[in-house]
Amino acid sequence: MNLEEAARQLRMAAHDAEVSFDLVGLGDLERAHENAITARAAIDAAELLLRDAMTSVPAQEAAEAGERAVEALDQS
Repeated sequence: MNLEEAARQLRMAAHDAEVSFDLVGLGDLERAHENAITARAAIDAAELLLRDAMTSVPAQEAAEAGERAVEALDQS
């Protein structure tokens, strides 16, 4: 289980989705499409990591690991 990686993937997905949105507004549909695909790939990766964590990590341990993961990303 790696909640730090799941959090990182979610942050990347949010960024790629925002870039895609901006590119739509600029009319650059090809690049918007590419960024939408990378956002989706990051979401899929995060979902797999989270699904694994839900089945293999006790709730309290997941809460602590999740908090550490978000803090680590905020510091980087």
